[in-house]
Amino acid sequence: MITVVDYDSAWPQRFEALRQEYARAMAAAGVPVVAIEHVGSTSVPGLAAKPVIDCDIIVAPANVEAAAAVLVELGFRPLGELGIPQRWAFKEPARLTGTSTYVIVEGSLSLRNHLCVRDTLRTNAALRDEYAAVKKRVGATAADIDEYGRGKNAVLQKILEAAGLSEAERASINDNDVPSHKDLPR
Repeated sequence: MITVVDYDSAWPQRFEALRQEYARAMAAAGVPVVAIEHVGSTSVPGLAAKPVIDCDIIVAPANVEAAAAVLVELGFRPLGELGIPQRWAFKEPARLTGTSTYVIVEGSLSLRNHLCVRDTLRTNAALRDEYAAVKKRVGATAADIDEYGRGKNAVLQKILEAAGLSEAERASINDNDVPSHKDLPR
């Protein structure tokens, strides 16, 4: 079972605190950041979600290593791309439990995926409600996070199509070789 809860109006404030911390740390290290975005289900008002705040730290390709080094200094453990090109994941330190932080390349398909899902669900109530229902149903029966992800895939593809991603882009996202949590615990 995967915990999926109703939208919490405190999520934007939690994100803002993270955004400020990351922005200060990146600035102090002289790392140029394009933006720090709240993505994932907690970024969509009214959407049920796992209570985890997802943050994308968007940088130019030349600044990926420097941004990653700043997160390591903040106590994060690098996990690599995890099968998703141009998006690097990090295991959060205990003080930031309930967050997922990524360094992601400006203009990448991985970033477009995150932003398209968020922005489409913010403006399309019918898709938002459909996605929430799927998340709750799949979360209640999924044996693990991998099964939960597979159970949401069809509706996510529908959201990406509504967002205007091409068939080739959607296929590329669908074909990402993300390792199982059993094979690579995070």
